[in-house]
Amino acid sequence: MIVIFVFTEKQTYFSMRKIQLNILGLSVSQTQSGAYALVLAEENGDRRIPIIIGPVEAQAIAIQLEGLKPPRPLTHDLIKNIALAFDIVLLEVTIYKLEEGIFYSELLCEMDGKEVIIDSRTSDAVALALRFKCPIFTTEQILTKSGIVLNSENDFPTGNSFMGAEKEPENSPFTNYSAQELEEMLNEAIQNEDYEKASILRDEIDNRKKN
Repeated sequence: MIVIFVFTEKQTYFSMRKIQLNILGLSVSQTQSGAYALVLAEENGDRRIPIIIGPVEAQAIAIQLEGLKPPRPLTHDLIKNIALAFDIVLLEVTIYKLEEGIFYSELLCEMDGKEVIIDSRTSDAVALALRFKCPIFTTEQILTKSGIVLNSENDFPTGNSFMGAEKEPENSPFTNYSAQELEEMLNEAIQNEDYEKASILRDEIDNRKKN
């Protein structure tokens, strides 16, 4: 559930130096079965923030990262369409608090020249930021508290691989299909809202184009 709060003054963190984050990737969680890790990377820095999210939330983010087009609007697409219909602009997302292992986020929106702050789960906030193409920020305090400095970029997945799932092209189940068949299967998977299969098919198609 998303709750709207309107403030006459911006909260304290707005006056603090904000640090922009980029989405590094999604991977299967090594600590929680059935969960996924959303990895956010500090822009112009080495720190990474892994955030544990559920499979539904991970799919909402992965669909946008993969550039897949659902046949009908999903929840976050619907929210974007409603916002645009009422001339509401999402300016930025800020992860402003970390408490007992839970990240708290807010959406900074603008409507009729007025700024509105909306409380949001971090996974929803990131999914919306991708759709609105707006920046994601956090504070130095949160990065200091939760940031991880990697010894190697291979410690976390990069790119748009769905959930960071391991894929072995040489053992791909789609190796023997033609490019046209793969495109047809991709369209069918999207129509059936089987986005994980669609993502694997998209990777197979992209790999063939590179080769």
